[in-house]
Amino acid sequence: MDETPRQRLVVGISGASGVAYGLRALAACRDLGVESHLILSKAAALTLAQETRLTVAEVSAKADVVHKVGDVGAAVSSGSFRTLGMLIAPCSIRTMSEISTGVTASLLTRAADVTLKERRPLVLMVRETPLHLGHLRTMVRLAEMGAVIAPPLPAFYAAPQTLEEMVDQSVGRCLDLFGLSWEPVKRWGEDIAPILGGGL
Repeated sequence: MDETPRQRLVVGISGASGVAYGLRALAACRDLGVESHLILSKAAALTLAQETRLTVAEVSAKADVVHKVGDVGAAVSSGSFRTLGMLIAPCSIRTMSEISTGVTASLLTRAADVTLKERRPLVLMVRETPLHLGHLRTMVRLAEMGAVIAPPLPAFYAAPQTLEEMVDQSVGRCLDLFGLSWEPVKRWGEDIAPILGGGL
């Protein structure tokens, strides 16, 4: 037998505003044929109710595998379970802070810690503003540990016409960090022509 295993990506959704980023990440995985492993925090379930009309069950149906946030013995809690890495979209300050300490209390942060120790990409779409010095120092600590801090900021050069296009651009750019190229992403020099000269 010589079957190539399907690529897997762990997708975490924490309680910060912006649950749409996690939902679109799950959609992207489906488009790309990547097996998604979803971990939804308890706070994320509250945000889901506030920001969408979806139920937890409907979101769970968008993932290939769903892990309960309290199941610290799930497959994704072990480094021997091979994945491309982990994307947390959105990532709350609380989740980010817990990961930075290495003292993890849920599967969401345990899986992130495992991702770091295995030297796999851990991408955190931190959704908070403004940031105080403690937040910034936590981000520095995580970057030094190997995480990628990727706040979802609008790419105005892509001239998004809808909120969905804006979300997709941010999600797609994060997926680039796992070597995944998602079609909705508009790329400078490919889909968007650079401005030549600029009159200077």
